[in-house]
Amino acid sequence: MPRALDGHPAQGIPLPSALDGVDRPARTAAPPANARFTGLPQLADVASGAQVLGPGSQGEGLRAVQSALLDMGFALHGGADGRYGPHTARALRNFQVHAARAFPAVQPTGTLDAVTLRALDALAPAPGARGQAKGLPSAFFDGQPVRVVVALREHRTFLFDTRGELVDIFPNAAGAPASPTRTGLKVVRTKLDQPATEAAGARLWNDRHVFGVRMLDLSWADGRHSGEELHGTNLPSLLGTDVSHGCIRHSNEAIRVLHDALSVGDRVAVVEHMDDPHLGVPRPVT
Repeated sequence: MPRALDGHPAQGIPLPSALDGVDRPARTAAPPANARFTGLPQLADVASGAQVLGPGSQGEGLRAVQSALLDMGFALHGGADGRYGPHTARALRNFQVHAARAFPAVQPTGTLDAVTLRALDALAPAPGARGQAKGLPSAFFDGQPVRVVVALREHRTFLFDTRGELVDIFPNAAGAPASPTRTGLKVVRTKLDQPATEAAGARLWNDRHVFGVRMLDLSWADGRHSGEELHGTNLPSLLGTDVSHGCIRHSNEAIRVLHDALSVGDRVAVVEHMDDPHLGVPRPVT
């Protein structure tokens, strides 16, 4: 029996058995193949359909899943602690929104079932790596190269180098339903360092920390001011949600990387999903 972090049996949500009057799913599914997930009995049970990891779950299998989600750029405040909570549910749901485009059986439940684990097994990078093994977005929008792709519904920001190769993926928070982030092709208009970013926060919100430590002001590709920015945040626990006034929030660590990597005039594609037809052909999942 798998052991949890505290020495007690690892917990999950067992599926009903034939003794309950419901047929148990046949345990014929292959165990995970990604080295991140092999040798973990808790995940073998999920893969077989014997259990679902959700509220009350804990264990090393869940910790491995959390670590993979973090390395793929999904927001998971508090890190990989091996315990299922609301931040794990949010990270899994955002992953499921992403994975469902290539794995239609995946549903945005926020729990780890066999179909979600199968998708994660295929898409997660190798142990010790960040990024995504397959299914990355194109670094072109309407035929023009972009340095950043913001995928709003899965709350991730993809940074590419000038050759179109992935540099890293960061979690974001996007616009609330009453003030949504608008999709389309934008460009970096102005780069603000920490003093300028703090001054903007003090001027606009009477809080010099509200925009974090850096800001990248965006305009539309045709030069019109968009009124939206990429910036940091003083509320990292809200990453992975729709909560802003239209701007795209990142951790202060991530916005430093974005600020250093991007130049005025670099293009930023904002899409609902990364299979947006303007984005070109996403790199296939095989």
